[in-house]
Amino acid sequence: MTEPAPLVEVRDLARYFDVSRPIVQRLLAREGRRILRAVDGVSFAIARGSTLSLVGESGCGKSTVARLVVGLYAPTRGEVRFDGQELSAARRDPRQRRRMQMIFQDPYASLNPRWRVRDIIAEPLDAFGLLPDAAARRDKVAELLTQVGLSPADGEKYPHEFSGGQRQRISIARALSSNPEFLVCDEPTSALDVSVQAQILNLMKALQAELGLTFLFISHNLAVVRQMSDRVGVMYLGRIVELAPAETLFTAPRHPYTRALMEAIPDLAMTGRQRTPVGGEVPSPISPPPGCAFHPRCPLANGRCRAERPELRPYGETAVACHAVEEGRAG
Repeated sequence: MTEPAPLVEVRDLARYFDVSRPIVQRLLAREGRRILRAVDGVSFAIARGSTLSLVGESGCGKSTVARLVVGLYAPTRGEVRFDGQELSAARRDPRQRRRMQMIFQDPYASLNPRWRVRDIIAEPLDAFGLLPDAAARRDKVAELLTQVGLSPADGEKYPHEFSGGQRQRISIARALSSNPEFLVCDEPTSALDVSVQAQILNLMKALQAELGLTFLFISHNLAVVRQMSDRVGVMYLGRIVELAPAETLFTAPRHPYTRALMEAIPDLAMTGRQRTPVGGEVPSPISPPPGCAFHPRCPLANGRCRAERPELRPYGETAVACHAVEEGRAG
């Protein structure tokens, strides 16, 4: 039996930014252009109704991938396909464009402080011409507010009258207003208190089950990722180094960097196990090291790791980009 086609497919996606100094300064200093490789060859697929999470240290390219996938950035290389259609073509069609929405990280910056909540939530409805009149618009906004755990009367208020968690609920209601199938969630709980984080995550899981939503979830919080994900991609310096089902990744990580991230999770069971935290600093994406980008910090690195960049290869349900795993040196 053939598997259904994924809703979202990313192939060899890359995005580079020119961060060079002005040309006169470069000429005087006799230096060339400086290119920041924020994303450098990322591939994955997301099945309908599932959640793929991308996790990694700050600056690894997670949020850039999120913006590429919804078309806020144009790729330097590679492509994104949405429901079998190339993204740039899909975004030219309003019927396709409304099927994807994004929830941003900061609920304080992503809502217009001058607009009432009813107008914020209704903006996609107006933009896509989804409702025939003001009465239908009002009813839809009230329905969305109720769906995310707020009161219809809250539509008359302004964003500053709400807490951070309530603002994020408003952001979720706005994202749901165009009846999307795919949501890109860029660290939607990182600016919230821990107790509020749990409420928002539970809300998102419930909405996914109710509406059949597909998520690309961006986070640096491994506990959040474990709760939300069907599959997890671990990113390091613009590339995916390990891609696996969530439970497989957390119970049997393969890549040395993934293992180092797991070592950072607090040992609540107090087992007394030895920890080997990852040392060193993340290299600059402007001048990444040759070979495997992780080799300056990796305890398993050898000459091949320092000279040859590993490709993402399948090992059962897991895909890993690591010479040590390929050669059986990872243990």
